[in-house]
Amino acid sequence: MTRYEPDAAAAALHAARQNRRGIAPLPAAIAPRTDAEGAAVQFALARRTGAAAPAGFKIGATAPRMQAFLGLSGPAAGFIAVGGLHRNGVVLTFSDFLRPGVECELAVRLARDLPPGPCTQGQAADAVGELVAAIEVVENRYGELTQLGTPTLIADQVFHAAAVLGEPGIEDWRSLDIATLRGRLVVDGHVRDEGVGADLMGHPLNCLAWLAGSSVAAAFGGLKAGQVVLLGSVTPPVWLTGPASVTVDFSPLPPVQLRLA
Repeated sequence: MTRYEPDAAAAALHAARQNRRGIAPLPAAIAPRTDAEGAAVQFALARRTGAAAPAGFKIGATAPRMQAFLGLSGPAAGFIAVGGLHRNGVVLTFSDFLRPGVECELAVRLARDLPPGPCTQGQAADAVGELVAAIEVVENRYGELTQLGTPTLIADQVFHAAAVLGEPGIEDWRSLDIATLRGRLVVDGHVRDEGVGADLMGHPLNCLAWLAGSSVAAAFGGLKAGQVVLLGSVTPPVWLTGPASVTVDFSPLPPVQLRLA
């Protein structure tokens, strides 16, 4: 296999976003062929967009229902740009997104670095400073995912568009059995779906441990203190057809709210 150069694929993905086009399968000459090549394209995309030092990462397909929805056999991760991370109650413009949807997430803020490489659940837990509810805004930028291929999906941040974080609320998150926390996704006052923390790879912190050992973490030089990690959605995305008010509630964590106007 010849040495892969990620810049051409990153340029093509960046141009599609700038022109508000969906992502079509990339030409074979530039498309990433493996997950590691997809991560290399993602890092090249981050450099191109000024996000080589990202605000954090999202992890997708950590729940069986999400894997089935996406047609993936395991998790995949993408960076979160600093400008794409928002505080609770933010109002965003619906028309700024391409076929947007929302997801019901648990997220952590790291208190210490996690170097790239194998990581246990205990090591992941030791790196966590805060646990919060979160909303991920995703975009349906794709056609048939089997034609696109997992490496290109990874290169394009796995549907990611933006993230909204709730407040910690709980002084010691370790006092919670986070695998049993039930998350509800509410859109315009109606509960659209729900799930529990254990849906995320058996335990939410297994997701963080997986990320530390992933090709995406390796491409970005590991996970850094202060970064936010969205651990995955306990529900499939709810796709929106127009402006909406969205709440994610993982009681007893404070709920997080977003309005798309």
